[in-house]
Amino acid sequence: MQNYQELIVWQKAHALVLRLYDMASRMPKEEVFGLTNQIKRSVVSIPANIAEGCGKYSNKGFANFLQVSLGSTNETEYYLLLIKDLKYIKQEEYINLWENINQIKAMLISLIEKVRSK
Repeated sequence: MQNYQELIVWQKAHALVLRLYDMASRMPKEEVFGLTNQIKRSVVSIPANIAEGCGKYSNKGFANFLQVSLGSTNETEYYLLLIKDLKYIKQEEYINLWENINQIKAMLISLIEKVRSK
């Protein structure tokens, strides 16, 4: 067990949640119960599963929650692509967010490998 707030990957994922909530507040109102809701749920799942995994007593349990977090990262990445293709955000904002998501993905993969090798 460890303090999830000390993990850099959790800190980056939490910062991404805050950025995407801000972005979602600027999306068209007709998307409130559709795409806006979906991206909020998927992005919140990333740091939430990291936090839940940190509460597990076994490395296997921790790794499983990190794997779920990685899946949510991929889901969020798709929603972001869709938001860009629907022209709800500009290309520059998309690229910046995409880079953030992929940094988190790489960190999660590395952490999963590290936890599983213990």
